[in-house]
Amino acid sequence: MGILFGFLMSRAGATTYDYHVKMFLFEDMQLMKVIGTAVVIAMIGVYLLKRFHVSAIATGTEVDFVKKPYQQGLIAGAFLFGVGWAMTAACPGTIPAMVAEGKVGAVFSLIGLLLGTLAYGILQSFIANNGSYKDAFKP
Repeated sequence: MGILFGFLMSRAGATTYDYHVKMFLFEDMQLMKVIGTAVVIAMIGVYLLKRFHVSAIATGTEVDFVKKPYQQGLIAGAFLFGVGWAMTAACPGTIPAMVAEGKVGAVFSLIGLLLGTLAYGILQSFIANNGSYKDAFKP
């Protein structure tokens, strides 16, 4: 599924830096159409999963979509995500496909993505332990 997803993203132009730049400059909306199509397909998929009470393959339990509560910092995080996407012309979904195409710049985006995820995990652990460094790195 991952290879198929990467192939389809590549064919749609989602791994092409120029399409990202043109989208953010509002010059070409091809990539926005791809994103919009993906959103519509995902909405239909979620509706069907809920409607037919589909069970998870691994656990056998019904697939459930729990609404997450608002968290402080969500707006700032979304802003940082958007800035990172605009600066690198790559979002987390396109980075592996870009690396597979041999785009060297995507390797740096992948490293940044991994370091950011690590930093987020450490920060969340730190916050969960009431600001204590002592227990922040325990699994």
